[in-house]
Amino acid sequence: MPIAFNEPLSFLQRITEYMEHVYLIHRASCQPQPLERMQSVAAFAVSAVASQWERTGKPFNPLLGETYELIREDLGFRFISEQVSHHPPVSAFHSEGLNHDFLFHGSIYPKLKFWGKSVEAEPRGTITLELLKHNEAYTWSNPTCCVHNVIIGQLWIEQYGTVEILNHRTGHKCVLHFKPCGLFGKELHRVEGHIQDKNKKKLFMIYGKWTECLWGIDPASYESFKKQERRGDHLRKARLEDGSRKAESDAADDVPVAQETVQVIPGSKLLWRINTRPPNSAQIWPAKRRSGWRRSREKRGGNGPRGRQSGRPGGSTQAITPTLGPPTGCMQGITSSGISLTAQISTEGLEGPGA
Repeated sequence: MPIAFNEPLSFLQRITEYMEHVYLIHRASCQPQPLERMQSVAAFAVSAVASQWERTGKPFNPLLGETYELIREDLGFRFISEQVSHHPPVSAFHSEGLNHDFLFHGSIYPKLKFWGKSVEAEPRGTITLELLKHNEAYTWSNPTCCVHNVIIGQLWIEQYGTVEILNHRTGHKCVLHFKPCGLFGKELHRVEGHIQDKNKKKLFMIYGKWTECLWGIDPASYESFKKQERRGDHLRKARLEDGSRKAESDAADDVPVAQETVQVIPGSKLLWRINTRPPNSAQIWPAKRRSGWRRSREKRGGNGPRGRQSGRPGGSTQAITPTLGPPTGCMQGITSSGISLTAQISTEGLEGPGA
């Protein structure tokens, strides 16, 4: 795969972005009612994939046994991830609150499928969040991620599929539907779902966008609003069906135009809102990557970057990893891998222009 498709990050570093909105876990731990805790956990599960918005680059594959450790005292957690299998590639992670209020752990095994014009990544593996104060464990799996126009055209990304979050102690379940783009892009980035008790009675409705925010409201108000919306939409839908439909071809898929914001139902409760990114954050990856290669070539007189490692042969290596991309609040830590001197030399060769 051409290196232009990669981000200058390891996949182990990318996993730490799950913790960008860790305050939602702390908030869940402080909630007295299981319904309120499930609302915060559901918001955290959605926020964990929010950093993928406009991030169409692929992280580099970690070496077998490579680890990445991150400690954020200001956010109240420590995090470590490790590449535990090379083929198939499996990454495991474990995080805990510094106040001993939660454990967050799991493994990710992305299953890639190539569909001609797009690449689909199904993140197999179970994610577990334990709230130690309440003796509760929540489990779920991430939605499917799809990158369009991998051959020609402008790259764009969407998430779709159903995510089920289960509270194993109380039986509460949150079902979230990540909507696919659809024909006219109306459903792009949208998330809808509900929280139900162990008897499958709906207790709370959730809606919003995984790229923006998440809101919640009681089921009666939600259904009333939807009925009014359907009465006003049937005329517009008829006009759209009379219009021309785009035929499938080998041409690039047009990037759909997303709605500017989420239509908030009166009486809704804000569950989560994404952190603001720096201006032009989507454009700084390739620019900084090229400038880094240029400085490396000028200093050494070579044709490409080489890895720099320290430590004794056969021991562990450590290096501070700077943040080159959009800051997420969680992208600075320590990377280490126990490899031999021969592996170090091989790694340096692989990180050259032929990587």
